[in-house]
Amino acid sequence: MFNQGFGGKKYNNERIPPGQYLEKSFPVLSAGPTIHINNESWDFSIEENENIILKISWNDLMKFPTKEIKTDIHCVTKWSKLDTSWEGISFDEIFSNLSLKNKYNYVMAFSDGGYTTNVPIEDIKNGKGFLAYKYDNKNITPEHGGPVRLLIPHLYFWKSAKWIRGIKLLESDEPGFWEKYGYHMYGDPWKEQRYQGD
Repeated sequence: MFNQGFGGKKYNNERIPPGQYLEKSFPVLSAGPTIHINNESWDFSIEENENIILKISWNDLMKFPTKEIKTDIHCVTKWSKLDTSWEGISFDEIFSNLSLKNKYNYVMAFSDGGYTTNVPIEDIKNGKGFLAYKYDNKNITPEHGGPVRLLIPHLYFWKSAKWIRGIKLLESDEPGFWEKYGYHMYGDPWKEQRYQGD
């Protein structure tokens, strides 16, 4: 169960990881059908041991300080898109009023439609992870994961889960949706960590 779209011209550009090619458009790739949800019914939860320790609505999200993010993104299907522009809320802001226990080393992001993906908690801290709601100065479309998607641009883009609805705090690593089908548990594009064993 792997997405189609592998292949393409490789580029000699220091900003493009090994095995990637430059993409001008923004391909739409998903594990299932596009989810449509309006802002009023969207919310985001942080779960600890099956308990919700934080739940925020769309209106709550809009009260956090926002950040504009200009970044390159890299898809496991081998395309890279440079200088993408996003707007969102950093997880540093989301976590600012929580006292997270040091025992949590990972998070499992979960989305509408049943999609999940695992990420080390340090990879969403310190300005590395965001809840993004705008792309190219416009609200993110459902096809690209709107109204809110996870954005972790330093990892392969399957880690930036579309239609994000929350994260579960984990002490140890667990595979998410694509990871169970053989994708790498971490997904560093510069190390070509596409599949387990890479």
